[in-house]
Amino acid sequence: MNLTGYKREDGRWGFRNHVLIMPLHQMLSAAARAVEQAATGAVAVSHDWSQVVEKDHERIIHSLAGNATNPNLYATIFLSLGTPIEDEVINRAKSYGKTKLINLTLSNAKSIDNLTVQAKNEAIKLVEQAKNEQRVAAPISAICLGLECGGSDAYSGITANPALGVASDKLVAQGATSILGETMEILGAEHLLAKRAVSAEVGQQIIDVVARYERSINYEGIDIRGAQPSRGNIEGGLSTLEEKSLGAAKKAGNAQFTGVLEYAIAPSKAGLYFMDTPGHDIEQLSGFGAAGVNITVFTTGRGTPTGSAVMPTIKVATNTQMATAIPDIIDLNSGTIADGTQTLAENGQLIYNLIIDVANGQLTKAELGGHHEFNLSRLYSSSL
Repeated sequence: MNLTGYKREDGRWGFRNHVLIMPLHQMLSAAARAVEQAATGAVAVSHDWSQVVEKDHERIIHSLAGNATNPNLYATIFLSLGTPIEDEVINRAKSYGKTKLINLTLSNAKSIDNLTVQAKNEAIKLVEQAKNEQRVAAPISAICLGLECGGSDAYSGITANPALGVASDKLVAQGATSILGETMEILGAEHLLAKRAVSAEVGQQIIDVVARYERSINYEGIDIRGAQPSRGNIEGGLSTLEEKSLGAAKKAGNAQFTGVLEYAIAPSKAGLYFMDTPGHDIEQLSGFGAAGVNITVFTTGRGTPTGSAVMPTIKVATNTQMATAIPDIIDLNSGTIADGTQTLAENGQLIYNLIIDVANGQLTKAELGGHHEFNLSRLYSSSL
């Protein structure tokens, strides 16, 4: 299958050519959304950060700067107050890539209304410039795929997740990069993933990351193994944490793990990776965006509309009943495997084909619905 994309100056590839509106203070989030509404073709995120220097300062700065320079972006317009801490984000972004960066400050605009008008005018101009850029032939290695699941059910581990694993294996074999996240989702299955590492060192890193996460939860007095699966998972038919984890791990197929990544850190070479991310869907997507992931497949058994402003997010249903009930959210149904109308290999090939089609410009249901969820991830234990 032919693949096309936008070749960036820093060597990365984008499959979208968005203009992102990125507020650098929570009070400017509404202005960012207003610009998105007024400038057709622009996308915006909002968040709760008020520039307070907290223990997660580095994590926040990196997350904002990383998402602002995702390869799917033609340009990013920062909306800022005009403070030194915002300069830290912008300077970090400049060091990450060649994305066009424009900073509009409230201190210069004198009012939020004026700032919004300035940003709207700038966004309209940049969107028109972005439209003039042409897609060019891209190699499969241009793909950096994020693997995510949310609202898992009893079908997840036998339909959508292993089918996604088939697609991931096919891409990795051709030189692409695939990233599995959600540390909480592999508790009880980490030893199996470690056995697939390219080296004993990488295998131990997988074990260590999971142990570190569990220590942080125990620090708060929470028995995570006893508290999982979640209520929604239980209602979906999952009975134990191990059952949930073994199913979630299937998203990574059977390829060897090349390495382990800290939250929102980009891989240095192609391969299959495990990233230490929270189990929260939106925080994970934000981490993927900061790491340069340019397309994500999100399997779900309970249904979720979650999407991203910077990455096309493909929703794959684990069961036919749910896929039929919410067709405006689901892009592809893997429930056909359980129905007996498709094999695992056939459905995995359909996911692979859809990844290529979406990379080539086909819009996902999350994109059509305008789902641009974004959340800054924070750690809750000083032991990390």
